[in-house]
Amino acid sequence: MRIVVGYDGSDEARWAVEWAAAEAERTGDRLYIVDAYQVAFPGAYYAAAAEQFEAVREAGEELVAEIVERVRERGTGIDVTGVAVDAPPATTLLEFGSGGTRLLVVGNRGAGGLTNLLMGSVSQQVATHAGVPVAVVRGRSAAADGPVAVGVDGSASSDVALGLAFDAARARDAELVAIRAYPTPSQAALPADVVVAHERAALEESLAPWRVRYPDVKVEALVAPGRAAKVLIGVSHTARLVVVGSRGHGGFAGLLLGSVGQQLMHHAECPVLIAHAAAE
Repeated sequence: MRIVVGYDGSDEARWAVEWAAAEAERTGDRLYIVDAYQVAFPGAYYAAAAEQFEAVREAGEELVAEIVERVRERGTGIDVTGVAVDAPPATTLLEFGSGGTRLLVVGNRGAGGLTNLLMGSVSQQVATHAGVPVAVVRGRSAAADGPVAVGVDGSASSDVALGLAFDAARARDAELVAIRAYPTPSQAALPADVVVAHERAALEESLAPWRVRYPDVKVEALVAPGRAAKVLIGVSHTARLVVVGSRGHGGFAGLLLGSVGQQLMHHAECPVLIAHAAAE
């Protein structure tokens, strides 16, 4: 299996490569670095522009060669290769994300070959349409301490997220904080203690089979009133990774890019891992 990471020479992309390399070291996967530098100026392919095109191609290849060498110099022994291609960034990463790829990794924004790598652009397209999990690297260093956090609402997507989160916590020897958010009860609703008891029971039901599979992972089950995005963004200030499903229901209604997932990708203070059902 392999981990594929988008790279364009920006600081954000370098952080993404560093995070992906650390992940490959933990999992034993190959690391594949991709620079999609698509030439996009008027008349790019007419004859007189051949030298300019060649210069862009060479620059892309040099960029990838340098970052591959930098990863190898870390001495971790991971299998790392890279490629520079003249193609649309999002489409290219999605294509590399099929067959044999365990994880796609992108920075939260970029420049050059991955210009404007931010929500609504490459990152969002990749996180929305990928058939494998997508890590959006942002916020603090990947080496930061703290638990792995995961959003849970009982949906199929959040169950996939739970599997990824337990794996991530075990690999990092970290505590897992499983969070179920729920709307603040109104005066006409059920008493707050009844609501909390119901939400906690639902959370424990979702966690039960995973606790059995991962008895060595310490788990904190947390139910919290409020909007899911706000709760998870708050937790991201002390977490080392936040894992969410690509979509959900209940406390995480509409959990897909453009909703909770997108808000996390904009505002989280640590890397965000978007789970997809295909991860099963």
